[in-house]
Amino acid sequence: MSSETQKTRSSRDALVEDLRRRLARIEGLPDDGNSRLPFGLPALDNRLPQGGLAFGAVHEIAPASEADLPAAFGFLMALLARMPGPAPRLLVLASKKLARCGRPHGHGLNTLGLDPARLILVETRDEAEALWATEEAIRARGPAAVAAALGGRLDLKSGQRLLHAARDANLPLMLLRPGGESVPTAATRWRIAARPGLRDRFGLLSGWRWYAVLERSRNGRPGEWMLEFDHATHRFGLAAAVAGASLAGGAAAPHAG
Repeated sequence: MSSETQKTRSSRDALVEDLRRRLARIEGLPDDGNSRLPFGLPALDNRLPQGGLAFGAVHEIAPASEADLPAAFGFLMALLARMPGPAPRLLVLASKKLARCGRPHGHGLNTLGLDPARLILVETRDEAEALWATEEAIRARGPAAVAAALGGRLDLKSGQRLLHAARDANLPLMLLRPGGESVPTAATRWRIAARPGLRDRFGLLSGWRWYAVLERSRNGRPGEWMLEFDHATHRFGLAAAVAGASLAGGAAAPHAG
C-alpha cells in the first residue's frame, strides 16, 4: 500500500470518527471512548456509530420467532456479562414472561461469562411492575447495566422515560422484547435466531451460535452476522458468511440455563 493511499485512508477514518462524535453529541449521548460496549469484532463494531453499543441509550433485542426466545435471552446475557467494572448487573423479569423457558440458572450464566453472584434478579408480578422496576433500577445508578424482558406494548412516553433515565445515568439499557412492538426510542434493534451450537471433540456443547440481524442502528448501518460465543474465552467470534441467509428455518439452540 502506497504512502498516499495510507494517508487517504487515515484521513477518511479520522473524518468518520469525527462524524460519529458529532452525531453522538446531537443525540445527547456521551462521546468519550469509554462509553460504549464493543463486541470485539471490527466487522460488527464498525457498523455501530460509536464502535459498540452506546451507553446512555436503549438497545432492543427481539427473537426471530417464538422458538428463538431462549437464544435471544442468551444473547442478552452474553452482552450483560461483557459489561466492564465490578458493579453488579441487574435483570428485571415479569413473572410469566420467560416461564416456558425456565428460570436463569447459575451454570448457564457461567457459560456466558456472567458470574451469578454479580447478577441481581428482580421478578415482578406483571408488565407494569417490570417497567417501573426497570426505570427505578436505572435511576438508582448502582448497577453496571440494566436489562429487562418487556413483552407488552411500550408507548412513546414510557420509552422516552426509559431513554432519559439511561442518559442521565450513562448506562446501557437492554430490553428483551418477546413478541412486543418495536421501541421507538431504541438506538439499536437486534433480531436473533438460534443456530446449532458449537461442539467439542466429545460432542459436548462448547459455545452458542446465533444468527444476528442488526435491523436498526441510529447513525449506524444495519447488517447481519453469524455469531459464535466461546464458553471458555467468553468472547464473540464470526462464523461462516451468511450473505443471503434467511432467519427462517433455524435449528433451536439450547436454553440459556
